[in-house]
Amino acid sequence: MPVELSDEQDDPLESSQLLSLADMVLREERVDFGAMLSITFVGPEEMSDLNHRYLGKEGPTDVLSLPIEDLEPGKYRSRSKEGPPLLVGDVVICPTVVRAQADVAAVPFDDEMALMVVHGVLHLLGYDHEEETDAEQMEQRERELLALAGQEFR
Repeated sequence: MPVELSDEQDDPLESSQLLSLADMVLREERVDFGAMLSITFVGPEEMSDLNHRYLGKEGPTDVLSLPIEDLEPGKYRSRSKEGPPLLVGDVVICPTVVRAQADVAAVPFDDEMALMVVHGVLHLLGYDHEEETDAEQMEQRERELLALAGQEFR
């Protein structure tokens, strides 16, 4: 499953583990092998612009998920051999915000980044946390996936 990563911030990160994590989430969710998604790391200014443009909120946030397909958890179309791949969408992460959150929560930065990747990909796959039962389902799935990856869930 092609997962592409672009690091457009000033302090580049080692990303191979995060790419593997995103790929694992897609496999564990049983998303078709031909699915494609991108992960982009941006600085606070770019994230502020995106947060305002897509959510109408001011300031940077930790992660934004920008789906291309309208998906529901566990209900993903299969790709035909002749058809285009499933374009899942884009996850945009601001490592500066994530690092600040990790510091406040006294958790390792790598664990917080892993959570952002899992959280962002699950949003693309139709998970949300608007209703309490949906939030519980999403958090449980995050715990399971992070445990599989050997990461902590805060």
